[in-house]
Amino acid sequence: MTHRARSLFFACLLTGTALAAGDKPVQLDAIRDSLETVHNGQAVKVERIQDLDHTITGFFARTSHPCPPHCIQPLQLEPRVRTVGELEVFDFMENEVVSGRGVLIDARLPAWNKKGTIPGSVNIPFTLFESSANDPKLAEALYKLGVRKRGEVNVVTRFLEKLGLLNGHLKTDDWDFTQAKKLILFCNGPWCGQSPRAIRALLKLGYPPERLAYYRGGMQMWQLYGLTTIVP
Repeated sequence: MTHRARSLFFACLLTGTALAAGDKPVQLDAIRDSLETVHNGQAVKVERIQDLDHTITGFFARTSHPCPPHCIQPLQLEPRVRTVGELEVFDFMENEVVSGRGVLIDARLPAWNKKGTIPGSVNIPFTLFESSANDPKLAEALYKLGVRKRGEVNVVTRFLEKLGLLNGHLKTDDWDFTQAKKLILFCNGPWCGQSPRAIRALLKLGYPPERLAYYRGGMQMWQLYGLTTIVP
């Protein structure tokens, strides 16, 4: 038995808990030691690094980044959009992502995404959401999120929609958000402005705020907790 294993064994004895064979000292939460989600059509197991001496190194170990542009983001970006932590992301990965009802979005530029990302996420750069409503790439991206580009709309129909009828609160002159999926967006961490820009752009397009969430911790906190990452 290694020194660390002995330490863990005696800690369990002192707390009155049993360490069964195969139990992991570092779980995701009080119940789960791992979870499964889907990344590019493949099942991926998400867990934490079990080495209790592990530390992060490199870019995400840095304490400071030039501000501006890399300024600390507010905890609440917008009153209508909730901010979530890792446990909420776990649940989202297990349920909404696996079922297809939701999308976990890495809103960083592709160069960042290629260095590693959260399992189950798709890379849609914030710059794309800031594009013109006439940009076909924006329409293609939103289509994958359940949003449909609107054609010519009858004047009477649009008038009724603006009165709140015919699901009007989920429609704009350009887009129909009736079937829009639930989204959680993230970027590099609490000091990163890429996912906040994406969320603000989505709100400007008319995306329902109750279907948006902001994972403020991003890649920095994800790696700080020793969680599984995927290199695309």
